[in-house]
Amino acid sequence: MPYQDVNKIIANYETLLKEKGEGAQAVQYADEASQQARFEILLQIDRDMTSVLDVGCGLAHFAHYLRAGGRNSRYTGVDVVADFVRLANRSLADDDRATVTLMDAGSDDLPGGHDYAVLSGVFNNTMTDNWGFMTSTLRKMYAAADKGIAFNAMSTWVDFQDPDLWSVDPMEVFSFCKRELGGHPVLRHDYITRPGGFPFEFTMYVYKQPFSPDR
Repeated sequence: MPYQDVNKIIANYETLLKEKGEGAQAVQYADEASQQARFEILLQIDRDMTSVLDVGCGLAHFAHYLRAGGRNSRYTGVDVVADFVRLANRSLADDDRATVTLMDAGSDDLPGGHDYAVLSGVFNNTMTDNWGFMTSTLRKMYAAADKGIAFNAMSTWVDFQDPDLWSVDPMEVFSFCKRELGGHPVLRHDYITRPGGFPFEFTMYVYKQPFSPDR
C-alpha cells in the first residue's frame, strides 16, 4: 500500500478515535449493532474456530465479541494504527489467549499458525489502488491461515453506492478467490446489518478444504 494511503487511513482513524471514543464508531461502523451483525456473519465460517487472526483489528472488538459468546479461541489482532494497538492490548490485559500487534503495511507476511484469518471493513476506504490492495491482502491472509479466510466488502450490486467508500463486484472477487487463491469460496450476499435495511455488502468465506457434512 502506498505510504500516502497508509498515512491517510491512519489519520482518519486517529481522528475518529478522538471524536468517538473507543466504541464501534471509532472503527468506522455506524453503531455497535451493525458491527456485531458483521461479526456474526464472519464467525459463521466456523463457529468452533480454535484460533483466529484478525486483520485490521482496530480496537479488537471481535475478540470481545468472541468472549461474550463464550468462545475461548486464541486471538491475534494486527493493525496499522498504533493507538488502536495500545488500547486494544489494554482492554485485553486479563486475557492470556489474546494479543494485538502493530502491523507494517508494507510487510509481505502475516503471522501464521491460526485456523482462520478474518477481516471486516478494511476494504471500504478509497485508496490509490483498491483492487490491488484487496487482492494482495487476500493472498497474505490465505497464506497465513490453515483452514480458510473470511472477509467483507461493499457491493456494486445495489441501487446506491456511497461515493466516499469503495465498492466492488462480488462476482469478480469470487472469481479471483477461485482462480488465484485456489480455495473453495462461498459468497454471502443475503444478510442485512440492521432491521429494515438491505444487503449492500457481501461476505466471502474461502475454505482450503471442500465442504463435508462433518465439518
